[in-house]
Amino acid sequence: MLTSGLGAAAAAVIASTLFASGAVAQTTVDPIVIKGSKFFYKTNGTQFFMKGVAYQQDYTGGGSMGTGNSSTTQYSDPLADESACTRDIPYMTRLSTNTIRVYALDPTANHDACMNALAAAGIYVVADLSEPLQSINRDAPEWNEALYARYAAVVDAMAGYSNTLGFFAGNEVSNAPNNTDASAFVKAAVRDTKAYIKQKNYRTIGVGYATNDDADIRVNMADYFNCGDAASSIDFWGYNIYSWCGDSSFHDSGYDVRTEEFSTYSVPVFFAEYGCNQVTPRPFTEVGALFGSDMTGVWSGGIVYMYFQEANNYGLVSVSGNTVSTLTDFDNLSSQLAKVTPTGVNSASYSPTNSAAACPTGSDWAAKSSPLPPTPNAELCACMYQTLSCVPAPSVSDTEYGDFFGVVCGTGDGSQCDGIAHNATTGDFGAYGMCSAKEQLGFALNAYYNAQSGSNQASACNFGGSATTQAATSAGGSCSSLVAEAGTAGTGVVTSQPTGTGAASGGSSGGASGSAGAASSSAGAFSISAPGSSSGMWQAGSLVVVAMVSGMGMILL
Repeated sequence: MLTSGLGAAAAAVIASTLFASGAVAQTTVDPIVIKGSKFFYKTNGTQFFMKGVAYQQDYTGGGSMGTGNSSTTQYSDPLADESACTRDIPYMTRLSTNTIRVYALDPTANHDACMNALAAAGIYVVADLSEPLQSINRDAPEWNEALYARYAAVVDAMAGYSNTLGFFAGNEVSNAPNNTDASAFVKAAVRDTKAYIKQKNYRTIGVGYATNDDADIRVNMADYFNCGDAASSIDFWGYNIYSWCGDSSFHDSGYDVRTEEFSTYSVPVFFAEYGCNQVTPRPFTEVGALFGSDMTGVWSGGIVYMYFQEANNYGLVSVSGNTVSTLTDFDNLSSQLAKVTPTGVNSASYSPTNSAAACPTGSDWAAKSSPLPPTPNAELCACMYQTLSCVPAPSVSDTEYGDFFGVVCGTGDGSQCDGIAHNATTGDFGAYGMCSAKEQLGFALNAYYNAQSGSNQASACNFGGSATTQAATSAGGSCSSLVAEAGTAGTGVVTSQPTGTGAASGGSSGGASGSAGAASSSAGAFSISAPGSSSGMWQAGSLVVVAMVSGMGMILL
């Protein structure tokens, strides 16, 4: 059984031997578990402190995607690249690395080689569940069936590895008071990912969130994700923080205030990214504070941004093919980490006393604490769609859905769209608000159509040729109970849980294969930013919510 005490040289030899032999048998480590506000090795109860590094190329910070990768999937899975893992793990061990963070994984790829080699080196993985074109868009937030399938697929791919430490359900989604409503959709994703892990009988793996350090919302953000039912709240809190620049101090950096703020937090907190580069080369003097007595009672270590040198100048090494050149930042970080020996408590003698926070309220917080958006259920959406008599015409493309929503929901009293509502500020969520754009549009069209009578109904399913009738099928079997729970208006509460998963995990021995999800369309946008700056957006999919509010670009009846 491996622990963080594995020597760097020994780890490098093990990793090299593993790759050379072509072994694919599972390499196991002592899983990390959560008790109260701390991480522990499961078997011996020793407290676990992250000495981590962010590990993914073409990312510009803040957990966001850079623009240098022009591949169709917009990212390259770092845990599916055996040669890169072979090259890089020995350098990670020189940094005493015991954790890496990866921002986007391909759930259909095989991760055995890298995950086994990381395990052999005593390195755990925190993986983000989203990817550039499938993530929760702060400007038009949704938690839908396509995203659920994506998240479930990543869990399937990674749950079988003992060195999977946890998952991030979102990263810097809300970054200002005017978009904090988006946090409700991320919290719903936390709830449903935790439920999925339990449903699949995987070992308990934590699900958390990574936030930026925004003074206007940071306290409310932390409280919101921690408050309420434990089944819906985060298991750990990651903080992307860049306030210690150069030779700062515990006080000048604000670390003292942040530590006080989290002193009563009920789940583990750690730096999901750190390493300000306003002063270069970075001296990494914050390491002494983070792993020293002032902070170890509250914080569980941190993850340095980042391994690869890119245009944003946050790298520890420069990579060219199979050649790795360490930079001064690497040497400085290695030197600082070598000086620290964080001490904690043993699980057996630790009795948690912190309790969950109160949910935020007030004009500077937009997300209602309850209810959360409904659980995406592809079966329910498919069942509903087959019962419809009026649906979007095949000639209408998904890029036109946004305009069409503005027309349909702006017609009459608008009640035809109650069943697809997803307003986190008011807490109004229709049962079908998590379906695909096509399915939501179909529900609204059909509701409008059914509300008409006589000759009016005959022409009500036209919308200038954008809608058409179909032969409706009565809901039978399991569909009958699902549609009945949703109700005719789509405003009922569906308690039945989805049974499908995301894409298969590529035959990896680490993950369990799952059935295909019902939707694969892009679900939102992925923020792009440098640490500490405001984020832009990757636009993808139809901006349904914006169109429903504005009614822009009306299609004539």
